[in-house]
Amino acid sequence: MLRRVFSLSTLISSAKPSPLLNQVAYGLSFLKAFSTDTLKPVEAGILSKATTPTINFVLGGPGVGKGTQCARIADTYGFTHLSVGDLLRKEISSNSEYGAMILETITKGKIVSSEVTVKLLKSTIDSSKTNRFLIDGFPRSEENRVTYERIIGIEPEVVLFFDCDEEEMLKRVLHRNQGRVDDNVDTTMERLKVFEAYTLPVIRYYSEKGKLYKINAIGTEDEIFERVKPIFAP
Repeated sequence: MLRRVFSLSTLISSAKPSPLLNQVAYGLSFLKAFSTDTLKPVEAGILSKATTPTINFVLGGPGVGKGTQCARIADTYGFTHLSVGDLLRKEISSNSEYGAMILETITKGKIVSSEVTVKLLKSTIDSSKTNRFLIDGFPRSEENRVTYERIIGIEPEVVLFFDCDEEEMLKRVLHRNQGRVDDNVDTTMERLKVFEAYTLPVIRYYSEKGKLYKINAIGTEDEIFERVKPIFAP
């Protein structure tokens, strides 16, 4: 049983409701201001598609239900669902030059190198026949975000943040039985600490840009999806 239980909602100050959707989260005042690195021009050769792809990010702690909701959003609204976690695990299985390093990092609950993660995303987007993407579990840190902007540079249309308390997330991870190397108590607790330390600044950044939509992730799959639908229905 956890001794320390908190809801990420309690870490985020109440936001002013958007005129269009009251789920837009603004003004996450609990986080310290941070400097933004000077960005290099987007690397040459990126995304040689006829039109610029549409990118949407989906954030939330481990076990919050991102993958389940992303699958429904993708099926309902015609997006290609890209799970960063799945891409990394596929790289491990392929025995590539990055596989062993990625496995060691994930097993410890840490964040994989931004350069490796973004280049995997770039390769997948470039080779896809579609132009509309829902990227699940990214960016997980400010370094992720800055590296993405340098290498890919496509501004996300929407950033979803699924919010859930720590005890519920841990319970979901330990009961989902997916056979993942990181689905254990110690690794999940470390992942929760990493999420709090590294991902919340990313949430603040997109909130201040007016792109963040916070979704209450407590409830049934259908109840949560009903909260998501107004964001994409228009």
